[in-house]
Parts: sequence; C-alpha cells; structure tokens
Amino acid sequence: MSDVIKANGFTNQTLGWKAWLDVVDANAATPEQNKVLEASHPQAKTSDYYLLLVHEPHILDQRSFTYNAIMYAPGGLNRADRELGALAVSRINGCVYCASVHAQRFEQLAKRNEIVRDMFVDPATAAKNERDAAVIEVATALTRDVSGFDAQNLQVLKDQGFSEIEMLDLIHSVSVFGWANRLMQNLGEPVFPAE
Repeated sequence: MSDVIKANGFTNQTLGWKAWLDVVDANAATPEQNKVLEASHPQAKTSDYYLLLVHEPHILDQRSFTYNAIMYAPGGLNRADRELGALAVSRINGCVYCASVHAQRFEQLAKRNEIVRDMFVDPATAAKNERDAAVIEVATALTRDVSGFDAQNLQVLKDQGFSEIEMLDLIHSVSVFGWANRLMQNLGEPVFPAE
C-alpha cells in the first residue's frame, strides 16, 4: 500500500468492520449459507458484514452477484474510474469503511494516490484532471440529489469521451455504493487498526 492517508476521520488504511447485531457462526452455518459465503468474497467467512447478511442467504447471494457484476465486469468503464466513483459516494455519505476500501483499490489500479487525501478533505475540489472531475461530479450529483439527476448531468461524461456503457457502469457503481454505504453505516461500525 502507499503512504497512510488520514483526513477528516477517513483513511486509506485497511479497516475492520464490526456488526452491531448477531452474526452467523461460520462453524455452524447451514450448507446454503456456506455456499453463498464461498461465492460472495474470499474473506466472507471471517467478515462480520457477510456473516450478518448471510442470515438471509438468498438476499446475500443476489447482493454479491449484483456487486460483482457492477464492479468487476469486463469491458465498459475501467476499474479505476469505478473505484473513484465508489470512493466519491462513500466519502460524501460519510461511510469511513467503504471509503477506505475504495481508496485502496483506486490507488492500486490508478497507481496514484494524490487524489485520495484531497477526496477525504473535500470531494468538490479533489479532481486532478478533467476525467476525475467528470467522475466525481456525476457521483456527487447522484448522491446528493438523485431525483434531480438527468441527461444534463451526463453531458460532463460525454464531453470527456465516455461511451454510453461507460456512463452506465459509473451510474451503477455509484448507485450500488449509495446502497452499500447505508447498510454498512446502519448495521455496524468501522474498526481502526491499533496504533
């Protein structure tokens, strides 16, 4: 990982997450729960988040399928821009855990981290180039006023040469994290590493 960044309660460090409700004991999970956990994420059997959501395995299965299709599908918008959009919405919503994950992924994929500290300080002024600005602007518009989002909001992406599928991928990544942020923030809390 690059240098540790901390600002306004956000960080690019690897955080834990602690559920406020009872989680499924991975050793006592049903066959259906185990199958869904194994398909969801490599660390799902040790993650409070997945062990909480797997109380309803069918719903977690659908959530994981949707998430993986949005964030990891080949083609369309590049992964770094998907992660930048997810970072922007997570920062705006105040989801410290999700912001840390997407800051790390963005840094890994884009091979740059100068935008991360600035994103933690103020997403409105964080962009380092016009493409970043377009991604952040659309993420902000969708996050702050989804009912007012329209074709005019997409013009900034068109002006940067985004294709229709790239625009759709960005809308999906921002939207799925608007939803995921609310789950994370309402069901538990981030756990910071010991100093």
